[in-house]
Amino acid sequence: MLPPLPPLPSVELAPSATLGADVPSGAAAAAGAPPLLPHIKSGKLRAIAVGTPQRIAALPDVPTVAEQGYPGFETSQWYGLMVPAKTPDAIVKRLADAAAQSAKSSAVIERFAQDNAVAVGSTPAEFVSYIKKEQARWKGVVETARIRAE
Repeated sequence: MLPPLPPLPSVELAPSATLGADVPSGAAAAAGAPPLLPHIKSGKLRAIAVGTPQRIAALPDVPTVAEQGYPGFETSQWYGLMVPAKTPDAIVKRLADAAAQSAKSSAVIERFAQDNAVAVGSTPAEFVSYIKKEQARWKGVVETARIRAE
């Protein structure tokens, strides 16, 4: 069994904590690809898996966690636009339409690709559904692992 990761103040510090031996040998560091890629490419860190459903373009030889025997495993960063609950529908639609259009622009697609990210541009209803799915999935993880807020 691997030792638990020590608490880190931010994802940005995960690579330096791992490289500086603040993370015990044999433990895993988890962070998004952008802060880790320079260290993986230089050989200072070794990537053993990616948490996305598919392999990422920047690390094509690194298998997914699911490929290594954990089907259904997925953990990735996601972002979305939110507004106060009482925002008028017309304003929500206008913002959603603009965001969806931006997500399909070559400038956004190219910039996101630099971070191995994909702009989705879903509808508000699809985003609400996604959030509910994520909450249900992580609720189970939190309960199973008996994670408590400190």
